[in-house]
Amino acid sequence: MRLSTVILPIHRWTEGRKIWLRAEDLGFHAAYTYDHLSWRSFREHTWFGAVPTLTAAAAITERMRLGTMVTSPNFRHPVTLAKDLAAVDDISGGRLIAGVGAGGNGFDATALGGQPWTPRERADRLAEFVPLLDRLLSEPAVTSRGAYYTAEDVRMIPGGRQRPRVPMYIAATGPRGMRLAARHGQGWITYGDTRDPKGVPAEVCPKVIADQLARLSDICASEGRKPEELERVLLQGSTLERPLDSMDAFVDYAGRYRELGITELAIHWPVPDSIFAADLSLFERIAREGLRQLDRLA
Repeated sequence: MRLSTVILPIHRWTEGRKIWLRAEDLGFHAAYTYDHLSWRSFREHTWFGAVPTLTAAAAITERMRLGTMVTSPNFRHPVTLAKDLAAVDDISGGRLIAGVGAGGNGFDATALGGQPWTPRERADRLAEFVPLLDRLLSEPAVTSRGAYYTAEDVRMIPGGRQRPRVPMYIAATGPRGMRLAARHGQGWITYGDTRDPKGVPAEVCPKVIADQLARLSDICASEGRKPEELERVLLQGSTLERPLDSMDAFVDYAGRYRELGITELAIHWPVPDSIFAADLSLFERIAREGLRQLDRLA
């Protein structure tokens, strides 16, 4: 199992750079950031763009992977997104992960003046968005005309550093999204029960994830892939579980989900006075020692 973190884009870079550098020093496998225009309780506070933030992080780090958690069709187009991702992958020396999902009905959905899409409409767009993004990141020239997105003789030269392309991790809990992960993804992301992510009792959460993993396994089999070919990422922070309350709580949490088949945990960098509030010194100790303690118990 790998341990990663999510650093919200809420810091001016004079402070933010220290956090990204500290994340690498602590040994995190990857550091992700949210790709939103604003987000929930942070709407009236500092919130910067994901791509410039990742670009700056790429320029000052050396080993840690970097990624979006997640980007969506709500305000992105595959052509411009592919250009941005290829550039960040080049600047980072081939360390980028493209986390992609359908998006939701928050501020991102209305900021450009449109009406929020229904869940089915979001799924329809993602079903066209992901294959086109796959082609754009893989091929030097792309023409595609779909119901929602067009690419007209788009040149992607030289593309990103990674071959055959930047890996895509697809956030999905429904069958259509999971099928996209099986067909196009190198990873799959879940944060639990999307219908009520903050209201699921902690004791129920493992069964929710186990059921999702079982569905993913069946879909992978139907697509001719083994689930082990996908990184299986659990984003922490959107359920009532509290793995950052103590080292023992984290080890219990990580062990439970490793046993179920999760291969990467993503924990939020602490943000005081928010739903991501946590003791920073304990968080750093968990980053350094948590998985080692789990291994000693195995």
